[in-house]
Amino acid sequence: MTDFINIALPKGRLGEKAYQMLKNSGYDCPEIEQPSRKLIFENPEKGVRYFWVKPSDVAIYVERGAADLGIVGKDILLEYQPDVYELLDLNMGKCHMAVAGKKDFRDPVGRTLKVATKFPNITQTYYNGKCRDIDIIHLNGSIELAPILELSHVIVDIVETGTTLKENDLVVYERIVPISARLIANVASYQFKSEAINTIRNSLEKQVEST
Repeated sequence: MTDFINIALPKGRLGEKAYQMLKNSGYDCPEIEQPSRKLIFENPEKGVRYFWVKPSDVAIYVERGAADLGIVGKDILLEYQPDVYELLDLNMGKCHMAVAGKKDFRDPVGRTLKVATKFPNITQTYYNGKCRDIDIIHLNGSIELAPILELSHVIVDIVETGTTLKENDLVVYERIVPISARLIANVASYQFKSEAINTIRNSLEKQVEST
């Protein structure tokens, strides 16, 4: 019976890039490259099993032990602080968390700052460090609308190219933290499958260093 290394890949471009890195490391799985609605793909010969999950769920699968390894954005790790090992910065999916608002924004000193975001924990931690009193408005989408419609003074969100901000006449005021994709491991798996996991990690690290 094959003792698989279970790897959670985020659906979308990031997961596809991550799979290519794993394939280049010798952990290919031809089945995953075929058009299909399947979510789980195995290569017994290489001892790997891949499955596609929603990007924000990768850390949950890894933390709970359904996956031994996963590829996840640093923003998810900072926001939810899952009990996992962060093994490697894959140096892809690069962007940053930032504070943005309308071009004429002025911080209302002496008043509570209203901040709209999908990332309340990152936001609270950041403004705690500035000793700034804030009111967090937790939104799940179209964050850019909040300052335009005066629901909030500013937003805290991921910025990649800045195009969406520009198209809505918003600008970045402060960069909070750089974001990129990380290789993470389940704590127990790292103990019991450490040799196989470290082999994968080291191979990925060589690719990162060569780029």
